[in-house]
Amino acid sequence: MTELAHGNSIVVGVDGSEASMAALRWASEQAGALGADVVAVHAWEPAGRSMAPYAPASACPTPADERVQAAELLAATVREVFGPQVDGAVRAVLVEGPPARVLVQQASGALLLALGRRAHGQYEQPAIGAVGRACLRNAAVPVVAVPATERVVTPLAVVMASPLTRSGSA
Repeated sequence: MTELAHGNSIVVGVDGSEASMAALRWASEQAGALGADVVAVHAWEPAGRSMAPYAPASACPTPADERVQAAELLAATVREVFGPQVDGAVRAVLVEGPPARVLVQQASGALLLALGRRAHGQYEQPAIGAVGRACLRNAAVPVVAVPATERVVTPLAVVMASPLTRSGSA
């Protein structure tokens, strides 16, 4: 799909990770407050370029198979975040190409670009990956890096203190 986001959209990079789902949730909340649309973008590249030249032909999926897998990943991620009934203000876009380039192009003219990031750098890796860093360097719109939740947060329970019993003597 080559249709780019318009000025009243929040573009979200989606890769199926918990971080990208957190970014999609965040973008949906922001879009609701701003009266904007959400454009969930998944960029994919044929794996044939990264397969070893001696890999058996049966190990190499066709580009058509890879496109179907990418579309399924995008649809599953959107369903995971929004449930089976996706709001009309959310549009899923699948684009073949390098993720950073695709996201920067898709976000051109949007309100902002939202990306997921790990909650903290894990294993001494930076919290934001190479795609996120490239988007931060090249995007013409603001880029928001939304952290993934580290753990499931349960709501706090209200604790009611029992009334103090007072004795008749002071």
